[in-house]
Amino acid sequence: MVRIDLNSDMGESFGAYTMGHDEQLMPFVTSINLACGFHASDPRNMLRSVQLAKKHAVAVGAHPSFPDLVGFGRRNMAATPEEIKADTIYQIGALWAFCRAEGMRLQHVKPHGALYNMAAADIRIATAIAEAIRAVDPELFMLCLGKSQMVEAAKKVGVRYVEEAFADRAYTNEGTLVPRSKPGAVIHDLGLVAERVLSIVNHQRVKSIDSVEIPIVAQTICVHGDTPGAVEMTKLIRKRLEESSIVVAPFGQTG
Repeated sequence: MVRIDLNSDMGESFGAYTMGHDEQLMPFVTSINLACGFHASDPRNMLRSVQLAKKHAVAVGAHPSFPDLVGFGRRNMAATPEEIKADTIYQIGALWAFCRAEGMRLQHVKPHGALYNMAAADIRIATAIAEAIRAVDPELFMLCLGKSQMVEAAKKVGVRYVEEAFADRAYTNEGTLVPRSKPGAVIHDLGLVAERVLSIVNHQRVKSIDSVEIPIVAQTICVHGDTPGAVEMTKLIRKRLEESSIVVAPFGQTG
C-alpha cells in the first residue's frame, strides 16, 4: 500500500492581516506547519489555527523561524547554533501549549524560510534544530528537505524524521531546489504539478529544470498555501493521488 502525506504552511495571518487560504485549503491536506510568532502569526491566530486543524482532523506541526517578522523569516541571520536551539525550543513550546489546550498532539517540526534553507546546507544549524526537537519531545518528527544535511542531523541526534519534496518547486540536476529568484523556480501549471507528484510518489523520480530525471524520495509533499491557484492545485493533487489508489494520510498516523 502506497501512502503519502500532503503538508502545507499555514497560520501566517497576523493581527488584522490575513494571509494564505487556510480555511479553503485545510480539507485537502493531511498535515500543516503552523507559524509560531517569529515570522508570522500571534497567540490568537495560533489558537484559531489549531482549532481549525482539530475541526478537519489534520495533523499539526510547528514551523519555527528566525526572529524576523519584517522579512517574513526569509532573510538569513547570523545566529549561533545555541541561539537557534533556544529559539526553536521556545517556538515549539508555544505551539505545543495551544495543541495541549485543544486536546491535540503535536506531530512534527518543520523549519521555515531561511532557517530551513540554511539547515539544509549547514549541519551545525540542522543539528541545533534536531537537538531542540529532542529536548522538547523525542517523539516529534523532524521534517527535512530530502537528502539534505537536515536528514544527517536527525540521524546523528536520533530524532525521527521524514523527507519532504515540493509539488510546485523546480529542482536542479543535483536534487536541490532552484532558487526562487530564477525563472521557472515555481511551477504554475496545475496538471504538470499533479503529474510530478505522482512521479515522485510512484516512481521516486522527478524531472529537473533541465529535463533530467533525478531520484527523489519523500514521505510528505509540500503544497504552498499562499501562491495563486493553491487551492485548485491541492484539490487536483489530492484527486489524482486518490484516483491512483494512493493513501493520503498524515505521516505520523499508524495503520
